Amino acid sequence: MPYLGIGLHVIVAIYFAVHAVRSRQNIYWLLLLFAFPMLGSLVYFFAIYLPSLRQSRGAHVATRAISQLVDPNRAIREARSDFDRAPTVEHRMRLGAALLAAGNAGEALEHYQAAANGPFATDPALLLGLAQAQFAVGQHAAADATLSSLFAANPRARQQPEPALLYARTLAALKAPGTQAAFEQALACASDAAPRCLFADWLAGQTDEADHRRASSLYAEIAHDAKHWPRHAREHNREWLQRANAALATASSRR
Repeated sequence: MPYLGIGLHVIVAIYFAVHAVRSRQNIYWLLLLFAFPMLGSLVYFFAIYLPSLRQSRGAHVATRAISQLVDPNRAIREARSDFDRAPTVEHRMRLGAALLAAGNAGEALEHYQAAANGPFATDPALLLGLAQAQFAVGQHAAADATLSSLFAANPRARQQPEPALLYARTLAALKAPGTQAAFEQALACASDAAPRCLFADWLAGQTDEADHRRASSLYAEIAHDAKHWPRHAREHNREWLQRANAALATASSRR
């Protein structure tokens, strides 16, 4: 049994040493881990490993999901409290974002519109939030105008994933020329599941057979990539994976 205990301490120390190398920690952690395997592992766990888990994307996703389940209105309540205490533009935008995330696009739009009538009217974050709220309530022409203002104030926004995809979706809703080019730009900014699936949905609704083949290819890419996603990515992209699988199944049944 003592040998088993010593062996376990060494194995744990080696595991943390590998983590230290991969995360580029200071060399003294390796010295501590191998000189004092048990004590060093305990110190490393609480000082480095545990905080890194809390800061990981998966941990953030899980934390948000649990918070949303336990107290779904917490973000809105806190943002509203801050806004009532100090009705600044920053607090108004935070409240608008919380309302939009909770599905209350109508009230979110009111706050974004109020914020846009002040000295921060050309603030990129404000314009993006306003366009998102306008799109969510079906004001697609207004969203298009707001995005044009955003791109004029901040040309780099055209190469950013969120505004690029929203612009493509807005043009698609308006049935406007340039929709396909806008989706291609959104894919160039971020080739994750959301832009691929939304682009595929749009292509599937076109009359050209080449567009249908491209749509099937994009759906298939999502389904293939999903086999290699970690759990948090699968949860994050669940909607897009389900839509892709449903479209593939429908296409298969028609053959």
